[in-house]
Amino acid sequence: MPEQSGEKTEKATPKRREEARKKGNVAKSNEVNSSLVLLTGTLVFIFFSHNFFSNIQGLMHEIFENLNGYDLSQESLRFYNAQTILFAIKVLAPLMLSVMIIGATANVMQVGFMITGEPIKPDLNKVNPLNGFKRIFSAKSAEELIKGLLKITTVGVVVYITIMGAAKDFIPLMDQSIVQVASFLGHTIMKMALRASIALVFLAAFDFVFQRWDHEKSLKMTKDEVKQEMKQYEGDPLVKSRIRSVQREMSHKRMMSEVPNADVIITNPVHYAVALKYVSGEMSAPVVVAKGARKIAEKIKKIARENDVPIVENPSLARALFKMCNIGQETPVDLYKSVAEILAYVYRLKQKGVQ
Repeated sequence: MPEQSGEKTEKATPKRREEARKKGNVAKSNEVNSSLVLLTGTLVFIFFSHNFFSNIQGLMHEIFENLNGYDLSQESLRFYNAQTILFAIKVLAPLMLSVMIIGATANVMQVGFMITGEPIKPDLNKVNPLNGFKRIFSAKSAEELIKGLLKITTVGVVVYITIMGAAKDFIPLMDQSIVQVASFLGHTIMKMALRASIALVFLAAFDFVFQRWDHEKSLKMTKDEVKQEMKQYEGDPLVKSRIRSVQREMSHKRMMSEVPNADVIITNPVHYAVALKYVSGEMSAPVVVAKGARKIAEKIKKIARENDVPIVENPSLARALFKMCNIGQETPVDLYKSVAEILAYVYRLKQKGVQ
């Protein structure tokens, strides 16, 4: 079957990609950000957990030890609140900084450094109830539902495996102290969180690959769209052809205007005609000021006759000059001798007054 013109089968052009990027339409997986933030937060918490609990233990010890000595006036309460906030910032700073850095890094890794306000611009279509209803039952919603179910299932499996692995240690807890029980539960929860984070990172990697594929698919263009873009970028082929035609015509006219000033026309005699000019002291070698084949050659010879420019038949030299030289180019060194002989002959004729 012939391919329909409206079917999007062509890869996106660089211009299409750039326009999409300016609008914030890029291949990005939010799962990558959230999973990496969760994994980083878990690792940092495990690494600094002893410091966290030591600081909290020290704070609680100080509070309960000096409970009766605190001044509960309005001024002192403000001071205590400020101290508590500073303490929380100090304790949580490693966790907060690491999460912020990894969140920003994950974004840059996916889409590069990009700042755009397009996604937050007011758009009435976003608050249109009909469009909202369509989004609820769209393929995108189904995709998000599947991802949510996968994440819940993955976390559930990890939690189940971790708990079952630690079940053999539950009964001995009855003979242990509260501190030992709390330590056991903390380690189990951290192990559970770490395993779940790693599993979610793997899911995020698959989601990123899918988002890249889906993004490429959404940017695909029809053959007509590619043609229209090429016209906008390079110009209409008909217009470009007309411009080239005008340029050739102007170049042709300029070339013909130089024929009357030539010193000699070397011909094939029918197929080629090459006009040479040499000004002693200004040029290091004779210059080709005009050349042509067939009809253009005939026109060059006609203008030459009308302006009394000598015409010399030399088939081999005419062919060589025509093939080797462009307009405005000096004659090659290999042809100096042949050209010099013809120019000398022409100059002798002019001195004798013979045309």
